[in-house]
Amino acid sequence: MSLNKILSIAGKPGLFKLLTQTRSGFVAESLLDGKKVTVSFKNNVSVLSEIAIYTLEEEVPLKDVFEKIKEKEEGGKTAVSHKDDKIKLEEYLFEVLPNYDEDRVYASDIKKIVQWYNLLHEHGITEYADVEETEEASKEKE
Repeated sequence: MSLNKILSIAGKPGLFKLLTQTRSGFVAESLLDGKKVTVSFKNNVSVLSEIAIYTLEEEVPLKDVFEKIKEKEEGGKTAVSHKDDKIKLEEYLFEVLPNYDEDRVYASDIKKIVQWYNLLHEHGITEYADVEETEEASKEKE
């Protein structure tokens, strides 16, 4: 499953898997407890594939940051917890993404990145590229 089916819903903890669309919104399933929720279009919802992290040069897509974490951790969970202190979280992100913009990326953002990565890892979602990107990459190799 790619990140374009994984959602963050403002005011609700964790991440959600998009199940289906309805007339007034959509139905999603929580990755934390498996409960299904109906979300209206009025809610503030972010699709993980659309989120990017500020660096000094450009914005780096969240999937690329997740890939760098995966590389650093050799496919395992993060060495830090989202509950660790601000300094430890900032040092961790600096190891993963050395040129991140410290003025625009807050400790709360780093907590979410670490928490989301670990939550996706727990659910076996470790391939972050879109299906289309994967197909294009395999065509280029041929």
